[in-house]
Amino acid sequence: MGFFDRTIATLTGIALLWGVASAALAEQASRLDEIMQRGSLRVGMTGDYKPFTYLDKATGKFSGFDVDMAEALGKALGVKVEFVPTSWPQLMKDFEADKFDIAMGGVSITLDRQKKGLFSTPIMREGKTPIARCSDTSKYQTLSDIDKPGTRVIVNPGGTNERFARANVKAADIRVHNDNVTIFEEIAKGDADLMMTDASETRYQQKLHPGVLCAVHPDKPFDFSEKAYWLQRDVALKAFVDQWLHISTENGSYQAIYKTWFE
Repeated sequence: MGFFDRTIATLTGIALLWGVASAALAEQASRLDEIMQRGSLRVGMTGDYKPFTYLDKATGKFSGFDVDMAEALGKALGVKVEFVPTSWPQLMKDFEADKFDIAMGGVSITLDRQKKGLFSTPIMREGKTPIARCSDTSKYQTLSDIDKPGTRVIVNPGGTNERFARANVKAADIRVHNDNVTIFEEIAKGDADLMMTDASETRYQQKLHPGVLCAVHPDKPFDFSEKAYWLQRDVALKAFVDQWLHISTENGSYQAIYKTWFE
């Protein structure tokens, strides 16, 4: 066999291998295809972060801003929505175990989470800021004001609130409260002085506790963060969710859901 013949044979072999690889890729369904074929979108939610998500344990039903958004996404996909309970300490493990297709419910973008999956277009920009009894807000304007012996900072475990507090509070006392639904009552009744959480949550809790709890400069939080939807690593699914968010913003449906829960 001459050089020309060997070259043709080599190229033919490469072409055959490429064809096999291309066929295999074509046959490999995307996560988006899988959701459509399954007929359901599995949404991971903690159910303890009002107004984004709340699980009524008596009825087993979720409600909140991201619950309404999840239902709207399911409608856009033409599938039913299946809510999968999780928790902030367990969220990463459940995501890695593929217990849901998407995590919603006030999820903040972090690089650790980005390593494991993909984030949608951000839905909200904010950051950590304090919430305290209204009579004490002047005492907790800065991190140095907060980080003093005798100050009682309360946190919920396993999420970005606890990480932020432990990174910035060294002299003050940090107390972990396992129930993120009742945690604000601890401040209201005087068993804790403040909590540092997302500005959106401080505004909502201020609305729930008028004259008792006040958000401390929510328009000027201590740091920068964004909320988004955390997706299993599939570019087709991310492209669909991003396009759905874009259309929802442009046609006003996002704003209508937002107004229901935040205004």
